[in-house]
Amino acid sequence: MFSPGKIIAVHISYESRAAERGRRPKAPSYFFKPTSSVAASGDSVERPAGTELLAFEGEIALVIGAEARNVSLEKAWSHVESVTAANDWGLYDLRAADKGSNVRNKGRDGYTPLGPELIDAEGLDPQALRVRTWKNGQLVQEDSTDGLIFSLAHIVADLSQHLTLHPGDVILTGTPKGASVAQPGDTVEVEVDAPDRGVSTGRLVSTIVEGEDSFDPELGSVPQVNDLQREEAWGSRDAAGLPAAGPALSPELKAKLTQAPVAGLSQELRKRGLNNVAIDGVRPTRPGQKLVGTAKTLRFVPNREDLFKSHGGGFNAQKQVFDAVAEDEVIVIEARNESGSGTLGDILALRAQTRGAAGVVTDGGVRDYTTVADIDLPVFTRGAHPAVLGRRHVPWDADLTIACGGATVQPGDLIVGDDDGVVVIPPALAEEVVDAVLAKEAEDAWVAEQVKAGAPIEEVFPMNQQWRTRYEAEHGRA
Repeated sequence: MFSPGKIIAVHISYESRAAERGRRPKAPSYFFKPTSSVAASGDSVERPAGTELLAFEGEIALVIGAEARNVSLEKAWSHVESVTAANDWGLYDLRAADKGSNVRNKGRDGYTPLGPELIDAEGLDPQALRVRTWKNGQLVQEDSTDGLIFSLAHIVADLSQHLTLHPGDVILTGTPKGASVAQPGDTVEVEVDAPDRGVSTGRLVSTIVEGEDSFDPELGSVPQVNDLQREEAWGSRDAAGLPAAGPALSPELKAKLTQAPVAGLSQELRKRGLNNVAIDGVRPTRPGQKLVGTAKTLRFVPNREDLFKSHGGGFNAQKQVFDAVAEDEVIVIEARNESGSGTLGDILALRAQTRGAAGVVTDGGVRDYTTVADIDLPVFTRGAHPAVLGRRHVPWDADLTIACGGATVQPGDLIVGDDDGVVVIPPALAEEVVDAVLAKEAEDAWVAEQVKAGAPIEEVFPMNQQWRTRYEAEHGRA
């Protein structure tokens, strides 16, 4: 059994993993794992009762052999004594409160199996090591250190400028693409080898079992999952069994939607059989603002004191959404048309604006109403209310299908708002609908000109065949 003084893990280090996650770090970042999480090959890994997202990550582990403090990149590898296989297990159900520290989700007993054999680092080419992972006998991960964003020596040298690495310390060097979820009864195996030398660690074997322990909400964080966590744990929306995300909001589509009035969009959606896409009862805090973006959803449930105690404080679902919203996203909040409490205030509105959010739509209330209205962020709400969440709401979960103002909203739906209200547009229909609206707007503008010039309403609104022929001739559609 390994007995390291400390275990340090790298967040994202492989190009393939960065591409899979859609974000590439400019510098390595790290977290600690407790030594109590160390396990051996053949040990079981427990998924706690009531959880669903236990994820494996096959990795190369470095074992430090000589003290390293402020070592150069050229000398860093000489401080590595040996290499072995590791599986950096994590429970995504507990990620929410960790904020990158990974204490809860990756620090559990048995969540750092190492072994089974050590490979002497002397004579190894650190750019030619391979890591492979099998789930139930099927190869699911394979990459080499040639595909690292930061070389193994780079990681050692970087860490040594921040802290002293002692003999026996272990560095988990990140996982390539293909990490995913395992279920009770599954077996996951990881092997590290040097194909050019013909040496291997052998397969590090872990079998997943269902645990019996549960979590006491009186003591701290409890498991929470949403579709974003499912997507990241499984590796993709498809692997997680989630519907495909809608197309990104292109600059061209955004420009067209910005020109299109909500009333016209509603009319064209109704022509296509969509009568229930208006978010009822919400109005802009500042008249005259246009809202265009893709939905990022947040759900509040009715307040219940015990649930507010477990879910309402700390880095709760509400704060997570406002802290993670991306450019061109609209935070859409399900508050059950309950405006007897605020669902956001000035601080959260400022955070959303700073992150480049397109706006916020809530079928609940807004605190600090005047200040929020002065922030350059479109906010649509049922009205002002001074109370905080706990009066009516518990922030519960995010990135899932919700109901807002009587309309169903899914993550990635297009949200458009103006002084007439807010509509939800399925991404697959957006181009067709907005093109029809803009064509109709051009036609209506021409009709208005004819009415101003004296044309009779009976003939031009709607246009009879004579006026239609004239219009199409003038616009090159004859």
